[in-house]
Amino acid sequence: MEPNLIQIFGSYMSWKLNENTWIINFMNGSQNMYLLEGREKALLIDTGWGAGNLRALVEKLTSKPVIVTNTHGHLDHSGGNGEWEEVLMLPGSEGDLFTCHRSPFDVSKLPFPDYVRKIVKDGDRVELGGRTIELIDISAHSNGSLAYLDRGAGFLFVGDELESAQVLMYETEAIPGYAFDLDARLRAHHKNMLRLRALEGQWNTLLPAHNGAPIAHGYLDDYISLVEHIYAGDAIIEDKLNHFYAEQSDPEHRLCRVRRGSASFFVNKADMMKLYGANTL
Repeated sequence: MEPNLIQIFGSYMSWKLNENTWIINFMNGSQNMYLLEGREKALLIDTGWGAGNLRALVEKLTSKPVIVTNTHGHLDHSGGNGEWEEVLMLPGSEGDLFTCHRSPFDVSKLPFPDYVRKIVKDGDRVELGGRTIELIDISAHSNGSLAYLDRGAGFLFVGDELESAQVLMYETEAIPGYAFDLDARLRAHHKNMLRLRALEGQWNTLLPAHNGAPIAHGYLDDYISLVEHIYAGDAIIEDKLNHFYAEQSDPEHRLCRVRRGSASFFVNKADMMKLYGANTL
C-alpha cells in the first residue's frame, strides 16, 4: 500500500545528536529539523509542512519553553509555524511564506494561523541558558535564510543553502517585491559560504536541512569552488536533473544541474548561460 501524504510529510522520528540536541527527521528521511535545549529554554529550527502534530513530539522531547525559528520561509520549513504562537525569522522570509489550503497542508486549520512573526537580523543571539545560538544571514537560495552557529557545541545549522545533493537556485514562484536575479544570488551564495568557512574554527559539525546530516566540511569548499567555476566557464552542466520532484515541476525542461566536485545547483538554464564564462566574479 502506498503511503499517504500525512505518513510522508507528518510522520516524525527523532534521535539525539548529543545530550541536548535532537534531529527530527521526516519526508521519508530526506528532511531534518533540529531541537536545541539549554538549561532554561529550547530552540526549534524549522516546523516542516504543517502535517501531523509536530508540537506534541517536541513537547515529549523537552519540558523547556520552546522558541521557534525558520531557516527560511519555504513551506517545507515553515508550514507548521501555526502550531506555535510566535516564530523568529528574517524579513525576507515573510515574502517566502506560502499558504497552502490543500489537505493535509491547510495552515489555516492550525491552532495559531495568525502567529506572531518576530523579525530578527544578522548577528542576533538566542539565549537558551548556558547555550547561545548566533544567527547568521546567508540568504541566497531564498529571500531570507538563516544559519545558526552554536559555538559551544561546534554545530552550524545551514538550512537549504548548503547540502549534499543540490541547492535550488531558481525562482520557484514569483513573489511581489522579490525579483530573482541569478547573478546576484550566486554572488551572495559565494560570499556567504566564504563567511562560513572563515568561521570554521568556531564549528566542527555541518548540519543542513535536507539529504543527510552531518555532512563533510568539503561540501562547503566545493560550493565556493562551484560558483567560481561557473563564472570561469568550466563547471559541468547537465540537462538531466535526476530528481523526481524537480523534474515533475519542470515539464518544459527549463532547469539544468550545474556542478563541480560534490556541489551542485539546480538553475534556470537560460539564466545560467548568460553568466557562464563571464569571468567577472
